[in-house]
Parts: sequence; structure tokens; C-alpha cells
Amino acid sequence: MRGAGHQRGMTLRLAQVLVTLFKLYALAGVVFAVAFLPRAILRLDGRLRGASIAVRLVILPGVSAFWPLFAWRWWTGAPEPIERNAHRSAAGRS
Repeated sequence: MRGAGHQRGMTLRLAQVLVTLFKLYALAGVVFAVAFLPRAILRLDGRLRGASIAVRLVILPGVSAFWPLFAWRWWTGAPEPIERNAHRSAAGRS
């Protein structure tokens, strides 16, 4: 029968695997953002044309975190999403 030491070892191993997966996800996000932000982001949001490097550095963490969404939108050529909220709906009715 395995004791509490084995249980701790399995828990530690699981934590190590999860941290490694998180690091790989973060690294992939940073690599994607560095490739995406200089020019490709303009295909998704043309309003960034002429934006400074500082603006791109500000959005870098968000692009790094949500890189699968940006990658999917970039590769599929998805159009810019239209915001849907109560204010826009009310303005459309009047």
C-alpha cells in the first residue's frame, strides 16, 4: 500500500507539469505577439495604422495571453467583431 509520501510526490509532479504547460503557453504567446504585432494586427484592426511602438507594447500582454484567439482570427481572416451591448441596440432602434 502506498503512503502519504507517494501522494505528495504525485501532487508535486502534477504541479510541475502544470507549471511547465503554463510556461510553454506563455512562451508561445510572447513569440506569437512579437510576430503578430508589427504588421499582422493591422489586418484585424486598421485603426492601429500609424500607432506608436508604445501602443503595441501596451497591448502585447493581452495578445500574449489570448494568442489562440488572435491566431485563429488572423489565419481565418475573420472580420473585426461588432460590439453588441444595450447602448448599441437602443441606438439602432431609434
